[in-house]
Amino acid sequence: MKNSSTTSYHLDSIDKEIIYMLMDNAKTSLAHISKNVGISTTAVHQRIKKLEHAGVIENSISFLNPKKIGYKVTSYIGVFLDQPSHYPDVVKSLKDINEVVEAHYTTGNYTIFLKVLCKDNDHLMQILSKLQKLKGVTRTETFISLEQGINRQLKV
Repeated sequence: MKNSSTTSYHLDSIDKEIIYMLMDNAKTSLAHISKNVGISTTAVHQRIKKLEHAGVIENSISFLNPKKIGYKVTSYIGVFLDQPSHYPDVVKSLKDINEVVEAHYTTGNYTIFLKVLCKDNDHLMQILSKLQKLKGVTRTETFISLEQGINRQLKV
């Protein structure tokens, strides 16, 4: 079970190197990491488990390239709610829309800010139609990303 505490975790230089290698390739072998950081594979394994338990490392996954599987349009959608109290129900409904890959409760103009992946503009229109029918949603504002200039994890 992961420690969900909000306290920060002290990372030493070896922890950081392990994290960087896993961020570069989640499938990196313990032996390869061990060779590069100068500790045994058992010690690497123990450190990774400690980082996972502390919640520093949340997942070890490979990311899909959306464009390679036909999702060529990345959009960001600001969602206006008539009442903030609708937020939990709207988020619950958003979880059923596969193309919604991020949802943020925000300050500023929008109640919710979404990242949505679509195959094309027609597909985006279908998603917008679904969003605008959700109870509590008064309107949306859409931005289409033309290019992603930076895509990275936070370096510590």
